[in-house]
Amino acid sequence: MYITLDDVQLDDQLQWVNEFEHDAVAQTQERSITGKLLLQYAAAPLLHGREIDLRSNGGAWTPLSVVRQLEAMRDEPGRVMLLTLADDRQFHVIFNRTSGPPLTAEPVFREAYPTADSLYHINLRLLTVAAAPEPAQAS
Repeated sequence: MYITLDDVQLDDQLQWVNEFEHDAVAQTQERSITGKLLLQYAAAPLLHGREIDLRSNGGAWTPLSVVRQLEAMRDEPGRVMLLTLADDRQFHVIFNRTSGPPLTAEPVFREAYPTADSLYHINLRLLTVAAAPEPAQAS
């Protein structure tokens, strides 16, 4: 089984490093004029805005040809993509550009002239969003 981002096939050993850092409950905290702590919760799960950081972490090597495909996707502003994980979970995502580069790639082996088959460690920073709207059907 592989991980796919739209039609780009990725290694199934990419690690979702922040999978368990997501909190599905929103909370606000305030102090009353008497100093009492006031808490409010939104118990409904937060559907969008979950960060998905996929990293090689030394366990997955990605060919330069795939890195170039990811670069082209990254350079399309607002592109909504379907991420399918190796366990068949699916998320609609965009590249997360808010706190660093959305794609990084480091060569596994130093090469002066890398080829399409040269191997890289990659990091992908993604953010869940609503599904992209279906194109309108011509009538």
